Amino acid sequence: MRYETERTRRRGHADTATDTLARGLGLFSIALGIAEIAAPRALARALGMKGQEGLIAGYGVREIATGIGILASKDPTPWIWGRVAGDGLDLATLATALEGNNPKKGNVGIAMAAVAGVTALDVYCAQTLSRETPHPLPPLQDYSDRTGYPRGLERSHGAASDFEVPRDFRTPEALRPYTQPETPRHPQPSM
Repeated sequence: MRYETERTRRRGHADTATDTLARGLGLFSIALGIAEIAAPRALARALGMKGQEGLIAGYGVREIATGIGILASKDPTPWIWGRVAGDGLDLATLATALEGNNPKKGNVGIAMAAVAGVTALDVYCAQTLSRETPHPLPPLQDYSDRTGYPRGLERSHGAASDFEVPRDFRTPEALRPYTQPETPRHPQPSM
Protein backbone atom coordinates (compact mmCIF):
# COMPACT_ATOMS: atom_id res chain seq x y z
CA MET A 1 0.00 0.00 0.00
CA ARG A 2 1.30 3.44 -0.92
CA TYR A 3 0.37 6.68 0.82
CA GLU A 4 0.06 10.14 -0.61
CA THR A 5 2.62 12.76 0.43
CA GLU A 6 2.45 16.52 0.93
CA ARG A 7 2.93 16.95 -2.83
CA THR A 8 -0.09 14.84 -3.79
CA ARG A 9 -3.83 15.34 -3.66
CA ARG A 10 -4.70 13.92 -0.22
CA ARG A 11 -1.80 14.08 2.23
CA GLY A 12 -1.33 10.87 4.22
CA HIS A 13 -4.26 8.93 2.77
CA ALA A 14 -3.83 5.49 1.29
CA ASP A 15 -3.80 5.65 -2.50
CA THR A 16 -6.03 2.70 -3.25
CA ALA A 17 -6.70 3.77 -6.86
CA THR A 18 -3.05 3.62 -7.92
CA ASP A 19 -2.51 0.48 -5.86
CA THR A 20 -5.47 -1.15 -7.63
CA LEU A 21 -4.12 -0.03 -11.01
CA ALA A 22 -0.73 -1.57 -10.18
CA ARG A 23 -2.35 -4.86 -9.16
CA GLY A 24 -4.43 -4.82 -12.35
CA LEU A 25 -1.30 -4.28 -14.43
CA GLY A 26 0.27 -7.22 -12.60
CA LEU A 27 -2.67 -9.46 -13.51
CA PHE A 28 -2.59 -8.20 -17.10
CA SER A 29 1.14 -8.92 -17.25
CA ILE A 30 0.61 -12.53 -16.11
CA ALA A 31 -2.23 -13.06 -18.60
CA LEU A 32 -0.18 -11.61 -21.46
CA GLY A 33 2.82 -13.71 -20.48
CA ILE A 34 0.73 -16.88 -20.46
CA ALA A 35 -0.59 -16.03 -23.95
CA GLU A 36 2.96 -15.40 -25.23
CA ILE A 37 4.21 -18.70 -23.79
CA ALA A 38 1.16 -20.72 -24.85
CA ALA A 39 0.95 -19.49 -28.45
CA PRO A 40 4.23 -17.94 -29.63
CA ARG A 41 3.82 -19.39 -33.15
CA ALA A 42 0.34 -17.93 -33.58
CA LEU A 43 1.51 -14.49 -32.38
CA ALA A 44 4.58 -14.61 -34.63
CA ARG A 45 2.43 -15.59 -37.62
CA ALA A 46 -0.16 -12.84 -36.89
CA LEU A 47 2.60 -10.22 -36.72
CA GLY A 48 4.62 -11.53 -39.67
CA MET A 49 7.54 -12.32 -37.37
CA LYS A 50 8.16 -15.98 -38.23
CA GLY A 51 11.35 -17.27 -36.67
CA GLN A 52 10.88 -15.07 -33.58
CA GLU A 53 8.84 -17.60 -31.58
CA GLY A 54 11.60 -18.10 -28.99
CA LEU A 55 11.88 -14.35 -28.47
CA ILE A 56 8.12 -14.05 -27.99
CA ALA A 57 8.13 -16.92 -25.46
CA GLY A 58 11.03 -15.26 -23.64
CA TYR A 59 9.04 -12.04 -23.47
CA GLY A 60 6.19 -14.12 -22.01
CA VAL A 61 8.46 -15.33 -19.22
CA ARG A 62 9.48 -11.73 -18.54
CA GLU A 63 5.82 -10.66 -18.37
CA ILE A 64 4.91 -13.43 -15.92
CA ALA A 65 7.91 -12.65 -13.69
CA THR A 66 7.03 -8.96 -13.66
CA GLY A 67 3.37 -9.70 -12.90
CA ILE A 68 4.25 -11.97 -10.01
CA GLY A 69 6.68 -9.35 -8.70
CA ILE A 70 3.96 -6.68 -8.78
CA LEU A 71 1.42 -8.87 -7.01
CA ALA A 72 3.80 -10.33 -4.43
CA SER A 73 5.64 -7.18 -3.35
CA LYS A 74 4.55 -4.63 -0.77
CA ASP A 75 5.98 -1.89 -2.98
CA PRO A 76 5.20 -2.53 -6.66
CA THR A 77 7.02 0.63 -7.85
CA PRO A 78 10.24 -1.03 -9.16
CA TRP A 79 8.23 -3.76 -10.82
CA ILE A 80 6.01 -1.22 -12.59
CA TRP A 81 9.14 0.58 -13.82
CA GLY A 82 10.26 -2.87 -15.04
CA ARG A 83 7.04 -3.06 -17.04
CA VAL A 84 7.82 0.33 -18.58
CA ALA A 85 11.24 -0.93 -19.66
CA GLY A 86 9.68 -4.12 -21.00
CA ASP A 87 7.14 -2.08 -22.97
CA GLY A 88 10.00 -0.16 -24.55
CA LEU A 89 11.61 -3.45 -25.51
CA ASP A 90 8.31 -4.71 -26.94
CA LEU A 91 7.87 -1.53 -29.02
CA ALA A 92 11.42 -1.79 -30.34
CA THR A 93 10.87 -5.43 -31.31
CA LEU A 94 7.57 -4.60 -33.00
CA ALA A 95 9.24 -1.73 -34.87
CA THR A 96 11.61 -4.23 -36.51
CA ALA A 97 8.54 -5.98 -37.95
CA LEU A 98 7.60 -2.78 -39.83
CA GLU A 99 10.72 -3.01 -41.99
CA GLY A 100 10.89 -4.84 -45.28
CA ASN A 101 7.94 -6.39 -47.03
CA ASN A 102 6.03 -7.72 -44.03
CA PRO A 103 2.47 -8.43 -45.21
CA LYS A 104 1.19 -8.07 -41.64
CA LYS A 105 2.26 -4.44 -41.09
CA GLY A 106 -1.32 -3.50 -40.26
CA ASN A 107 -1.40 -6.04 -37.43
CA VAL A 108 1.98 -4.77 -36.22
CA GLY A 109 0.62 -1.20 -36.17
CA ILE A 110 -2.40 -2.31 -34.12
CA ALA A 111 -0.12 -4.21 -31.72
CA MET A 112 2.15 -1.15 -31.38
CA ALA A 113 -0.85 1.06 -30.62
CA ALA A 114 -2.03 -1.40 -27.96
CA VAL A 115 1.44 -1.60 -26.41
CA ALA A 116 1.73 2.21 -26.49
CA GLY A 117 -1.60 2.52 -24.65
CA VAL A 118 -0.50 0.06 -21.96
CA THR A 119 2.86 1.87 -21.78
CA ALA A 120 1.04 5.12 -21.04
CA LEU A 121 -0.81 3.40 -18.16
CA ASP A 122 2.45 1.90 -16.90
CA VAL A 123 4.23 5.27 -16.97
CA TYR A 124 1.32 6.99 -15.19
CA CYS A 125 1.22 4.30 -12.51
CA ALA A 126 5.01 4.27 -12.05
CA GLN A 127 5.24 8.05 -11.76
CA THR A 128 2.35 8.20 -9.29
CA LEU A 129 3.83 5.42 -7.17
CA SER A 130 7.24 7.11 -7.25
CA ARG A 131 5.77 10.33 -5.83
CA GLU A 132 4.16 8.49 -2.94
CA THR A 133 5.64 6.94 0.18
CA PRO A 134 5.30 3.36 1.46
CA HIS A 135 4.84 4.67 5.01
CA PRO A 136 1.76 6.52 6.23
CA LEU A 137 2.40 10.11 7.19
CA PRO A 138 1.59 11.19 10.73
CA PRO A 139 -1.87 12.69 10.96
CA LEU A 140 -2.24 16.44 11.15
CA GLN A 141 -2.47 17.73 14.71
CA ASP A 142 -5.99 18.03 16.06
CA TYR A 143 -6.42 21.11 18.20
CA SER A 144 -10.21 21.03 18.36
CA ASP A 145 -10.15 20.30 22.11
CA ARG A 146 -8.14 23.43 22.92
CA THR A 147 -9.67 26.79 23.83
CA GLY A 148 -6.66 29.06 23.52
CA TYR A 149 -7.03 30.25 27.11
CA PRO A 150 -4.14 29.15 29.36
CA ARG A 151 -6.26 28.89 32.53
CA GLY A 152 -9.41 27.65 30.82
CA LEU A 153 -12.45 29.39 29.44
CA GLU A 154 -14.37 29.63 32.74
CA ARG A 155 -11.56 31.40 34.61
CA SER A 156 -11.08 33.87 31.77
CA HIS A 157 -14.60 35.35 32.02
CA GLY A 158 -14.35 38.83 33.51
CA ALA A 159 -10.55 38.75 33.64
CA ALA A 160 -10.36 42.00 31.67
CA SER A 161 -13.36 43.75 33.17
CA ASP A 162 -11.17 46.41 34.78
CA PHE A 163 -9.20 47.03 31.58
CA GLU A 164 -9.33 50.56 30.27
CA VAL A 165 -8.30 51.21 26.69
CA PRO A 166 -5.30 53.58 26.61
CA ARG A 167 -6.02 57.00 25.13
CA ASP A 168 -3.71 56.47 22.15
CA PHE A 169 -5.58 53.26 21.24
CA ARG A 170 -8.92 55.03 21.04
CA THR A 171 -10.41 56.49 17.89
CA PRO A 172 -9.39 60.14 17.57
CA GLU A 173 -12.18 62.57 18.26
CA ALA A 174 -12.09 63.92 14.67
CA LEU A 175 -12.74 60.45 13.26
CA ARG A 176 -15.58 59.44 15.53
CA PRO A 177 -19.06 59.46 14.05
CA TYR A 178 -21.08 62.60 14.75
CA THR A 179 -23.96 62.15 17.12
CA GLN A 180 -26.48 64.66 18.39
CA PRO A 181 -26.04 65.44 22.03
CA GLU A 182 -28.87 64.01 23.99
CA THR A 183 -31.17 66.52 25.62
CA PRO A 184 -32.38 65.61 29.06
CA ARG A 185 -35.93 64.39 29.04
CA HIS A 186 -38.24 65.94 31.53
CA PRO A 187 -41.72 64.74 31.97
CA GLN A 188 -44.23 67.02 30.35
CA PRO A 189 -46.95 68.38 32.59
CA SER A 190 -50.32 67.05 31.69
CA MET A 191 -53.13 69.43 30.96
